[in-house]
Amino acid sequence: MRQIERSIFDLRRGVPVLVRGRDRDTLVAPLEGLTDETLTRLRATTGNPPALVVTRHRLERMGIEIAADAARLSLTDGDSAQTVVAWACARHVEHSPHQRPTDVDRESHAALALMRRGLLIPAAVTATIDASRREAVQKLIDDQTLLAIDVDRIEAYESSAIHFLRRISAADVPLADAEKSRFVLFREADGVREHIAIVIGEPEFWRTAVPVRLHSACLTGDLFGSLRCDCGEQLRSSVATIAERGGGVLLYLAQEGRGIGLANKLRAYSLQDDGLDTVDADQVLGFGDDERDYNVALEMLAQLEIRRIELLTNNPAKIAAMSGGGIAVVQRSGVYGRLTAQNERYLTAKAARSGHWLDNVLGKPSADVAMNGKG
Repeated sequence: MRQIERSIFDLRRGVPVLVRGRDRDTLVAPLEGLTDETLTRLRATTGNPPALVVTRHRLERMGIEIAADAARLSLTDGDSAQTVVAWACARHVEHSPHQRPTDVDRESHAALALMRRGLLIPAAVTATIDASRREAVQKLIDDQTLLAIDVDRIEAYESSAIHFLRRISAADVPLADAEKSRFVLFREADGVREHIAIVIGEPEFWRTAVPVRLHSACLTGDLFGSLRCDCGEQLRSSVATIAERGGGVLLYLAQEGRGIGLANKLRAYSLQDDGLDTVDADQVLGFGDDERDYNVALEMLAQLEIRRIELLTNNPAKIAAMSGGGIAVVQRSGVYGRLTAQNERYLTAKAARSGHWLDNVLGKPSADVAMNGKG
């Protein structure tokens, strides 16, 4: 576990890590902080030319179609760091004729998994260690200059990380719309994300369907009242609604920007200012339509011993995730903010491309939906 935490920490600092596979060792460097010197060091350390590993979403924006989730693009000595970063996440880019996508190995998949866990751009520069360089690389590992981590360990962590969610602390925090509220903080094992369960009023966990809102953190909207989204109004409306119902839980999830993190969300905002909608902007950066994983919400509900819920949401994916995880969603209630000139394109994209139920906001009638326990 500590190796995973250290590898994420190193990558977020721009420091390469070594991913050890059964048949090969691969040096992995993040896109953030990539320089020409980094590329030169990768070549010298590994004895092999590096490659750029990117997701299928990013390749599609480059006009390259593949069937797999990711692929490698070869790099040459003439490719600068600026060019490589552009291939990974710029809106307007032309790929070179020498770039032919090739299949990725387990080590490359593991590299992308580490980038996502670290809330970095989902791309990496990788190079396989040549036999002639193994002794020198091992010396770097022995000197603790370079961290090595087994690919098996990364894969095992990805499949089981959610089960290491720990309840850290709790306190009563009176809110403007719900004076009786208790904040319970949960922390993921790698320490990157912390989530809060806000228990409002006196929810009857055992006898009724508990009103629950899954709210992904939005610093710009929740705290600063950004007009680009409706998140802040949804948050406050949910707290008030749950209080009016007598009690329930709001799960405040550290999934900024639909799971891509604040830095990437701001990058996506810049792309939206250039004419893209929210989905296309995320795809330019290499992300899918929605990177959120609601397993953390399921684990929080399990630790709170909540099994039946009334879900406050406009998002069908949340209902599917809860139902698929064994939570009985007996009813769905919408939760809305105002339609403004600044957020209309964002809300329209969520409705048209992600299936969110926003007819009430966008000018069409819609009713709350009884789920009959099936989601």
